[in-house]
Formats: sequence, structure tokens, C-alpha cells
Amino acid sequence: MTQESPTGKTKIPTYCYQCVAGPDLLNVRVEDGIATEIQPNFGAADCTPAGGKVCVKAFGLIQKVYNPHRILTPMKRTNPKKGREEDPKFVPISWDEALDAIAEKVNKIQAEGKIDAAGYPRVAASFGGGGTSTYYMGTFPAFLSTLTPIDMGFGSGQGVKCYHSEHLYGELWHRAFIVAPDTPKCEYIISFGMNIEASGGVCGVRRHADARDRGVKRIQVEPHLSQTGAASSEWVPIKPKTDPAFMYALIHVLLHEQRDRLDKVFLRDRTGSPYLVAPNGYYLRDPETKKPLVYDLKTKQAVPFDTANIEPALEGQFVLSGIELGADDDRWEHQDIKVTTAFEKLIEHMKPFTPLWAARVCDVDNKIIRRIALEYLDHAKVGETIEVDGRTMPLRPVAVTLGKTVNNGWGGYHCCWARTMLAVLVGALEVPGGTIGTTVRINRPASDRNDSVKLSEDGFLAYPMNPTDKENWLATPDVRNANRTLVPLVGNSAWSQALGPTHLAWMQQDKGPDHWPQATKPDLWFVYRTNPAVSFWDTNQITKTIATFPFTVCFAYTRDETNHMADILLPDRTDLEGLQLIRIGGTKFIEQFWDHQGFALRQPVTEPQGDTRDFTWISTELAKRCNMLEQYNKALNRGAAGVALKTDKYDFSLDVTQEHDVETIWDANCKAASAEITGGKEQQGLDYYKEKGYRLTDFPRIKWYLTAKMEDEGVRYELPYQETLKRVGVQLGRRLHEKGISWWDEQLEEYEALPDMMDFQALWEGALERNFGVDISDYPFWLVTSRSMQYAWGGNVSIQMIREVSKNIGTHGGLVMNTGRAHKMGLKDGDRVEITSPLSATRGILVTREGIRPDTLMLMGQFDHWATPFAKDFNVPSMNALVPMLLDLTDSSGSGADLARVKIKKIGEAK
Repeated sequence: MTQESPTGKTKIPTYCYQCVAGPDLLNVRVEDGIATEIQPNFGAADCTPAGGKVCVKAFGLIQKVYNPHRILTPMKRTNPKKGREEDPKFVPISWDEALDAIAEKVNKIQAEGKIDAAGYPRVAASFGGGGTSTYYMGTFPAFLSTLTPIDMGFGSGQGVKCYHSEHLYGELWHRAFIVAPDTPKCEYIISFGMNIEASGGVCGVRRHADARDRGVKRIQVEPHLSQTGAASSEWVPIKPKTDPAFMYALIHVLLHEQRDRLDKVFLRDRTGSPYLVAPNGYYLRDPETKKPLVYDLKTKQAVPFDTANIEPALEGQFVLSGIELGADDDRWEHQDIKVTTAFEKLIEHMKPFTPLWAARVCDVDNKIIRRIALEYLDHAKVGETIEVDGRTMPLRPVAVTLGKTVNNGWGGYHCCWARTMLAVLVGALEVPGGTIGTTVRINRPASDRNDSVKLSEDGFLAYPMNPTDKENWLATPDVRNANRTLVPLVGNSAWSQALGPTHLAWMQQDKGPDHWPQATKPDLWFVYRTNPAVSFWDTNQITKTIATFPFTVCFAYTRDETNHMADILLPDRTDLEGLQLIRIGGTKFIEQFWDHQGFALRQPVTEPQGDTRDFTWISTELAKRCNMLEQYNKALNRGAAGVALKTDKYDFSLDVTQEHDVETIWDANCKAASAEITGGKEQQGLDYYKEKGYRLTDFPRIKWYLTAKMEDEGVRYELPYQETLKRVGVQLGRRLHEKGISWWDEQLEEYEALPDMMDFQALWEGALERNFGVDISDYPFWLVTSRSMQYAWGGNVSIQMIREVSKNIGTHGGLVMNTGRAHKMGLKDGDRVEITSPLSATRGILVTREGIRPDTLMLMGQFDHWATPFAKDFNVPSMNALVPMLLDLTDSSGSGADLARVKIKKIGEAK
């Protein structure tokens, strides 16, 4: 609540949403018009999972406002040559000149056609990680909607480098763009590299601290000892990229040593385990209804899966008749053939993956693997129940979580499948205490993942795959990363382009693959809150590519490595200067599970610095100058700014023929938000939200889980057997081969009904040897990275306070190496070293620690800045310059991993 006192001191409510672990509701203390202090909003303590507290990033917001390095007026480039070594020679210009230059470019594109000769959009846009930029860009999405189509496929690190496989497979299997434990009720967590104590924000830290007070046991499996590992019950130092083998061994123990203790009722009634699999690998189906068949133990015959009052067999082989429908029009008529249940297929499939086998792959004692499997089963409490909002539900207080790099690139599918199967085997998927999802971004509606539960014809969760049949496959890509053409799983939502193989958009700027349209350069590229010249792989090549783009517009806070190549710099008002209303609460990202949902306002707490402008003002001005004001206003009325302004219960729509100021637009959104929350009964506007900061209504705890909705709708999880993926993969392969394309064949092999094990380390090593002609033994170390809570993907590198806090964490400053291994190489703490991969080299200070494997090195976060003020003087290395963009290292989902093979040498003594 805004409070005023006779001393001229004011407390103003707002929020911080600099990373996906937000929002944090907070107050800003203002003295005589100057923001002086960030404070927790303890008025929200009872309604936010963070208890009203804020994380470290928020405390840097005041310095962010008053940063002397800020760009405070529009700028234009006067040196036509672009490149790292070129001085852009930016000069200040007026807002009229800047916006007119952009509008002129837009209007020319509109007149010539929005699509170029290669079939790609002439306008492109890249935004910051996790969609967090949308919580700061005001009504810019409404302006962009008037320019569609837009290519948003030039990645900047998000998607392909993040929890990519989880985003896709999580949404496929249980509507989980991000997967988390039900931490308040969980008792046993196996975390494969999920660094929640750094990536979970204050909400995640608090929930896990409370869980430790309750006695939760968390096992951290990762090559180096992260903050989360240090706060866990046990650290298991595993070889990089061998996590699938560890999880497969856990499944082996459950299936082949403890099968009688599994949740067979859940497997029978809530999954595809009883479905019968025919000889060609597809379900046996009823000839008349084409529905998958199960074997009914009551009637001793095969019946459609949704037949009433049956008892499907989980295990066994049967001689039966039916049809089998494969890819495209493939069809087989079967008479008295042998079929098995999907669960029986799983049992046989997992037989070779014993703890002893996994121990040799992972370099972890097999007794540890077996013990963890048994502890997991013991804590699962199969058979116990709990009441939630008046409904009796299973209680399964165990969960498995996956971190970055475990979760994407080759092996990501295997890890996500194995993690989800570990939950399925004990009935711990989407139930209290177990493994649950947070939000959805591919399925619709995105506002409530429960509402996205739809029944497919085969009884599973319906999923919006991009089509792979002959009639509907998108043979010619519509954006430069070809997400809809190559990756059926990404769907066609507003988020899909960012989830495609975004590095392909960059790679193809040089030379496209065979039988593929050559990627063109966008005529106009918008960039906001992202810095791909630092945050993506092969940063040297990315930088060179950006320099070739003909017209780049960057919304600029300070100078940085990407906007060094820009033509126009636009200074928007930052976190504490702009106005915007956003949705909060419900279930959303990481550990953001609320018992409330509603809206929060970001508002100016002090006078804006310089000649910066509110993003909504910028958007409206651009719409007007591009002669798109009516379309822009219509988009606002539809809800492009976050809330529909007109429904059957209320109408606060804007006059589409008129230009509206910033406060008028957000006042209408605030009134619509109040009406939405109250079912049209109340309509408090902007003044109310400025005073209160937020408005909430109850969110039922039962909606944290999908179980109730899935039971009510009769929906099953398509696990363990992935017939849909198998069929889609075959069809995609046929479509590509029909065009003469074979360069995606390795990716096609991953479309397996039951994912088979591969040597992922060897796959990685082989790709480097083939592409760079090196002997991989010359690069003896695996280089990994880890998350920094303070920097949020590098977004706060120019803030002095954040730098000071980070320096208290020893691993922030350089290359982390095992102490014993360093001693054997004649290296010591503080030595300056050169780190070389087959691609490139960088330099940094050595930090020796016992908490890392001898074959592994670690670099924190993403640095190596050369243009960003303050940060360019850190002399802190990043692995991004060392990791190549290679098709060979791209999995079927289009993602890769932050992983490199490197060697090091000393180039200077410790000071």
C-alpha cells in the first residue's frame, strides 16, 4: 500500500519479474522523489509463496534506475560499417526522428510484402529468457500483432539452452512446461542437476528451506557441488551427460526387483500400460471403432480401452486378432497374432539397465544407485491418500527433478521420459507430494493448465502436434528456424518459435543445408532484454552474423554487445519507471504455486531518467506512425496487453479510432482485471492498483494437480509407450526424404516408442572430432556451467551492487577445478589459465575446489563482455564462446546442451 508521511517519505508497491522465478511483490521507499530502498511487501506475506519477501536481484533495481551508464535518449548509428571492431559512432536523436525512421522501414515492408522471396518474414524479433520481457514491454505485443507474421526464431539462449526437453515432453505428457516437486508435501527428492537454490528465486529457496525443516531428503546428482548440492542431504558426483543411465537403473530396480510394490492401480487406470502392442510397434485396435485394445481379465478377451466395467491386464502376452494402424495410411490386418501389453514391453525394455551397468557408465557405485531406488520407493507410500479441497487423492511424496543440460540436447528425451516414468511407476505424477507441472505455453488455454486437458481419440491427453501427414505438413518453413517443419512437438503457439531449433536460424545465415531454402536476413530486427552476442553459443559467429543485419532496433538500457551493431537505440523506462499490469498467481514457472491468482501493477516510483519513454507510449506512437492504430487498439481490446477489455460480463474497450495515452490504456486494463476477478461486479481502475499494488482471488489447491480433472474426463497419460511419437517420427522422416533431405536423419532416430539407451558422451565427442578434425583425447575435461541467482542470465551485469554480492561467492570469479587434479597439473588457486575447446579459447582465473569431479570444469553464468559498461572490466570468462553450433549436437526437439570438451594451460601466476 502506498504510504505518505510528513517527512516526504513514501512507500510505493510494485513487482520484480527479472527471471522466471518471479514475481516478487515489493515496496520501494521514496524520499523527496528519489528511490532509496527496496523493501519486502509483507502485506502480501499471507498470499504469496515467497511470504512477501524478494530475492537479491530486486535489491539492485534502484542502482538500475540511477546507473550512470544508462542510455537516456534515442541514438542512431552514423558508421555504416558494423562489427565488433567498428565504432558505431552513435549520436543522440529525437524520439520523432527515431520513430519516424522505424515507421518508414515498417511502411516500406508493408508496401513490398511482409514475406520475402524465400518465404520468410521480413520483420524479426528477439526477446529475453523465459518470456520475462513481456512483463516489461507494455503494449508492444499489441503493436507486433499488427506486423504479423514475425520471425521470432533468432534465439538468444532461451529455449534450446534451457529446460527445452522438459518444455516439450512435459507439456506432451502432463501439461508441464516446467516440472517441479510438490515441495510442501514431498519427502524425498532426487535432483539431477536442478539448482533450485539458485534458479528458484526467493520462493523456491523458501519452499525448500521449509521442506528441510520438515525433514525432506534431497539427493543431488551432478558433476559439481552446486548451491543446491551443498544444501542437500547427499551429493552424488556423476559423469556429465550420463544422467539417463542413472535413471534407467532406478527404473530397472523398481521393475525387476520391486514390481509388486508399484502402484498397479494407477498404471492400469491412468496410463497406457494395459494397451496392447502389435508386431509392427503400434497399438492393436478394434477393426470397427479403431480404438486401442486392452485385454480384459474378466471376460478373457480384447476390448476397446474405454469399455465399462473391465479389469485390463497389466502384464502378459496374448494371441488376438485386430488391426494395426501405422504412419500415414499404413494398415495391417492381424489374425491370431501374439501381442503384449505396453507395460510388458517396458519390463523387457528395461531389463539390461542394471545398477551395475549404470555404475560403469556414470562412475557411481552401483550400491548407491540401488539404495536410492529403494529409498525412493519406500518414501512413495504407495496406497496412502490425502484430502485436498474435499476430494480424496493419492499421496505420493516423492519427486525427480532435472536441471539445465540434463534436460536438453541429446539425452534430454531419455531423461524426461525416465523422470516421468519414475513418477508413473509409483503413482506420483500430478498428485499431492509428487511430480507436478506449473504452467503451459504450448497448449491452450495458457491461463489454466487444467482447462487444457482434452481427451484424444486414443484416451490420452490431446496434444497440438504440428502435422506430419502429406496433406498438412509445412514443407516450406515459415520462419528461419523451421520449428513447425522439423519439430512437431513445438506446436503452433505464440511460444513455439522460441522453442524451435533457434540456432538453425543463425547457422543458416552462412550456408543452408541441402534441399532447403537459403535463409535470408530480416529487413528489420527488434531486440529487447536480450544479448545473443554474449548469451548464445559460438558468440564470435553470432556477433559476425548480427553485424550483417541491415536494420536493427534495440531497446537499450546500456550499451551492450548486441546493440553495438544496432542502427537505432531506444531507451525505454526501466523496472521502476514504467507502467504495466500483469497476471500473477495460480501455478506458473519453477516453484510458483499460489493459493491465489490475480493481477499486480508495475508503476513509476520516481521521475524517469533522461528522455526515456514508457514502452506503451513507444508502442502507441509506432502504431500511429505505421498507420496501424485501429488494428493496434483492436488488439488491446482482445487482450494483447494481458486482459480482454470486453467480455459478456463487462465492456471497457477502447475507441479503436482514437489514440490513447498510457494511463488510459492501463486504467481500462485495471478495470477489466477487477471485473474478471469479481465476475463483473466491480471495476476498480488504475488508481486502486496504484494504491494497493495488486488484487487477488482464491486459487483452489486442487488445481495444482491434474489428477482430479483427468479422472473426471477419463484421460490417461500416454506412458510408458509412445505410439504417437513413433508414428509422428516415421511420418516426418518420410516427408523429409520425399524432399531429398537426409541431414535430419539422426534426429529422426530419437522418435522411439520406448527410448533406447545411447552413449551420449561418445556422441558428443564424435561430433567434435568429425567437425573439427581433432583428437578428443587432447581435450580431457568436460566443461559445464551453473546458474547464478544474482545475475538472472546476465541481465544485471552492469549493476555494481549485484557484482559486490556475487564476489562473496567464490565460484563466480573464474574456472572451477578439482583441487587434487589442479595440484597434479602444477596449478593452484588464482592462476590465470587459458581454456581451449575445438572451437575457440577464452581466459580466466582458476578457482580450486574439492566439490567437483576431477574430469570436470565449471564456469558460472555467461560473461565475456566486451561492450557492456562495468561488466567488460570483470575479466570473467564464459563457456558460450567455446561451444559450437552443430547440427550433430542437435536433438530431435531442436535443442542442444551447454557442454564442451576443453583443455587448459597456465598463462600467469596467481597474484
